[in-house]
Amino acid sequence: MSYAVEPWQLRWQGLSVGNLHQTESTFALSNGHIGMRGTLDEGEPRGLPGTYLNGFYEEHQLPYGEGGYGYPEAGQTVVNVTDGKIIRLLVEDEPLDMRYGDAIEHERTLDFRTGTLRRRTVWESPTGRRVTVRSERLVSFSQRAVAAIRYEVQPEDDLQLVVQSDLLANEPIKSRSDDPRVAAALDAPLVSDFTMAEKSRAVLCHHTKVSGLRMAAAMDHEVAVTPSSNELHDEPRTEIRAEDDLARFTAAVDVPAGGSLVLTKYIAYGWSGQRSTPALRAQVEAALAGACQTGWDGLLKEQKAFLDDFWEVADIEVEGDDQLQQAIRFALFHILQAGARGETRAIPGKGLTGPGYDGHAFWDTEMFVLPVLTYTVPDAARDALRWRHSTLDKARERAEVLGLKGAAFPWRSINGAECSAYWPAGTAAFHVSGDVAYAVQQYLNATNDEDFDRDEATEILVETARLWASLGHHDPHDGFRIDGVTGPDEYSAIVDNNVYTNLIAQQNLWAAADAAERNPGDVTEEEIATWRRAADAMSIPYDEMLQVHPQADNFTKHAEWDFENTPPEKYPLLLNYPYFDLYRKQVIKQADLVLAMHVRGDAFTDEEKARNFAYYEARTVRDSSLSAGTQAVLAAEVGHLGLAFDYLVEAAFTDLHDLHENVTNGLHMASLAGAWTALVAGFGGMRDHGGELTFAPRLPDQLTRFSFRMSFQGTRIAVEVRADEATYRIVDGTELTTRHHGEPITITSENPVTVPIPKAPDLERPKSPFGREPRRH
Repeated sequence: MSYAVEPWQLRWQGLSVGNLHQTESTFALSNGHIGMRGTLDEGEPRGLPGTYLNGFYEEHQLPYGEGGYGYPEAGQTVVNVTDGKIIRLLVEDEPLDMRYGDAIEHERTLDFRTGTLRRRTVWESPTGRRVTVRSERLVSFSQRAVAAIRYEVQPEDDLQLVVQSDLLANEPIKSRSDDPRVAAALDAPLVSDFTMAEKSRAVLCHHTKVSGLRMAAAMDHEVAVTPSSNELHDEPRTEIRAEDDLARFTAAVDVPAGGSLVLTKYIAYGWSGQRSTPALRAQVEAALAGACQTGWDGLLKEQKAFLDDFWEVADIEVEGDDQLQQAIRFALFHILQAGARGETRAIPGKGLTGPGYDGHAFWDTEMFVLPVLTYTVPDAARDALRWRHSTLDKARERAEVLGLKGAAFPWRSINGAECSAYWPAGTAAFHVSGDVAYAVQQYLNATNDEDFDRDEATEILVETARLWASLGHHDPHDGFRIDGVTGPDEYSAIVDNNVYTNLIAQQNLWAAADAAERNPGDVTEEEIATWRRAADAMSIPYDEMLQVHPQADNFTKHAEWDFENTPPEKYPLLLNYPYFDLYRKQVIKQADLVLAMHVRGDAFTDEEKARNFAYYEARTVRDSSLSAGTQAVLAAEVGHLGLAFDYLVEAAFTDLHDLHENVTNGLHMASLAGAWTALVAGFGGMRDHGGELTFAPRLPDQLTRFSFRMSFQGTRIAVEVRADEATYRIVDGTELTTRHHGEPITITSENPVTVPIPKAPDLERPKSPFGREPRRH
């Protein structure tokens, strides 16, 4: 794939039908509530069409060869809802289809500052009629239920033009699943409840067959012909009709050479598991009326204003690598799209850019995506955490089924119920509950949000602490143990004392004790003391002979994986080797102990970090897109700046270069967030241990300068890093006290602070597993 290298936009020139799956993902638009893949306006040719509403899903049975106690029974899969993007054009009697005639010019541009997807095509029909088509599409950040499209056609000769604008439900899609139950669930999943068409407006209402969720989609239109002489033949002839799964608005008009037909389409969506069809119809009609009142120019203005504010607090600049600059802004833009207006819904692993992972949310959200939002758009982070709070009852039920107390959050889910059919990697991954608690505490430290602390955070922290207290046990040999769990590394399962899990649980227990004392409720002093005792006695394994922390008990005693005799085509390993073999070898899918050293770096010495990093670098194959960003952070911290840059590049280009060959199903939100993490936490050295914000920046040789922005406790700051010095300044606020490489500094609005950067240690670059070195440019 090849995009033009531009700092503030992603532009694709020419049409490559074979790349449509990928460009539909990279050009997707979303606001966290509505997601629209970047399909062509005409709807065809297409790769994988998709329009999604966050949290709207269908249920299906989970497949089991053998049943077992506590296995989740129902799966959930995101539904491709009513498609409102389709606008077809007929030039005289010939449909514009990019596969026929001649696309003389064609380009599409995703603009990170305007928040729109633009398209320009010069097309000549098979009989030689030529038109220029321009379109611009947006999913509104300011009006959550609204999307809009401006579609303009300019003919070179006097021509009759006909545009057809559709709402299409149950559009046929090739099944993505080998499981016939899933395929059946997604075959025409929407059942019609109501249709209406009047003048230029239409509404379609549907419900899902099994989950019973209801949705409504509505559209309205404005049509103009320029220049217009107000003669009768200049007035468009329009009609509208609706049936169960299709509403179509048609406009036909004679347009003179040099004139243009302009169609503006407003679309509104809503869904609910409780509200009635009439109520949903009223909701989308009201949203549509608001969009029409605002108008196209007003929606554009609101979109740009929203993004101007975002870039003021979130922008990252890099000098010395134009491709990387583009990739980082692409990443930030898509992270914003994934979470900006989710509002008490999950942030799925693919955002709303595609159906990958069945639309499920994972722990990726809390540990990778939410740090970006916490320090740039904290309201979006709070709303994502409120979704977790809204699912506490399901998490309590899951813990009870497992014979535990407190709340066990799911490995993967849409509505909060566990959807993973593979329990060693799913149910046993109790760290997810600690990850949620970690994100809660990180948000509280970064915002001092007292309302959230009182109304949601304390309950989450208390219920997850109760889980750890019932899951672990005190042992006379080595303190408080948590046995039989799966950590972040999915090539190890059902292990004892996974260091990451134990450290995240330790912080959870301390945070819950503090929260219960701040906000007294049903927690007794005895229970608080129990949590503190468990946290203080937490078992953290250490291999004295090798002088490294084993990922879990006995991990460093396992046999080594034979990397040199593992062919490249055998990766990812989980698709080519039995889990049995992976689980008993020292081979790591993704950062686990290394991630622990990032988020709980306060529990390790500098020397331990350097030794641990070198040890695990030689055994981590990165069969997960989650890994590169975290490895970049620790590589930078211990002094391997060149290696850290390579991992930054891999994280940033995972989707743009389709490194995992699955962008067709959507973008990897955690890897996009990993690009931010690699720069801000890696080369910026940003840490927030114990709620104290600190920095230790360093510049890699591959860059001449970089800067980043973030918000902490209401103050917006900018950090600029050069080879020998760093400058800290206030963007919005009065004063901030922090640390630079351990030395305290105070920044004020009048006085930026410039301080020297100490040289990085001169260390030999550690070896990666044979054939698994980081992907470079």
